Amino acid sequence: MLRALAVDDERPTLEELVYLLNADPRIGAAEGASDATEALRRINRALESGPDGPDAIDVVFLDIQMPGLDGLDLARLLTGFARPPLVVFVTAHEDFAVQAFDLDAVDYVLKPVRRERLAEAVRRAAEQCGATPPSPRIPVHEPDPDHITVELGGVARFVPVDDITHVEAQGDYARLHTDKGSHLVRIPLATLEERWRARGFVRIHRRHLVALRHIGELRLDAGTVSVLVGTEELQVSRRHARELRDLLMRRP
Repeated sequence: MLRALAVDDERPTLEELVYLLNADPRIGAAEGASDATEALRRINRALESGPDGPDAIDVVFLDIQMPGLDGLDLARLLTGFARPPLVVFVTAHEDFAVQAFDLDAVDYVLKPVRRERLAEAVRRAAEQCGATPPSPRIPVHEPDPDHITVELGGVARFVPVDDITHVEAQGDYARLHTDKGSHLVRIPLATLEERWRARGFVRIHRRHLVALRHIGELRLDAGTVSVLVGTEELQVSRRHARELRDLLMRRP
């Protein structure tokens, strides 16, 4: 059974998160802290108690944007501890995913929090803590191969694959770019590369996957290669440059 601490400066959000956590059968106890300073005091008490002590904390569900010490600051402090609790970020903002996973976050949950999505984060934390044996992953099937499911404000939306100009790796996530904006999905770039290879997506860099049909220009400058996708110029690594040139030459 996991012992959890939820941290959020918005009282209604904090109360809802603590309620949802306590409703999960894998959570033995969940409590709340209204800011990072209070959370740090509580975590220090947990560390003094020891991993099996009455005040121990296994996982912190942490908001990012808070007054004073924010969630990323707190997570950085925890990395300096000998046995820090796991961290799951719970935030309304997509933009901090890379920083979050650089700090070894277990998961990155977007607000408003859905019960099913929070349960997945708890499952990941439980597996890392050894509180429950790893459960087989149930494959997620897209509604059809022409769309990918993204989450916006707690609502699932279906984005046409043909609208995606390029994909950027962000830790365990990928950011899908379209002419109308971008979306964050928890799918590794390598998985999307395999899935969409037949649809004309090609790897140009360890961090970028590009739809050939959306490449407007191939640029060569002093030995470096880049492509223009819409108004954005993306670097092509030497490893992928020759294959990309060949593919573009054969493009109808």
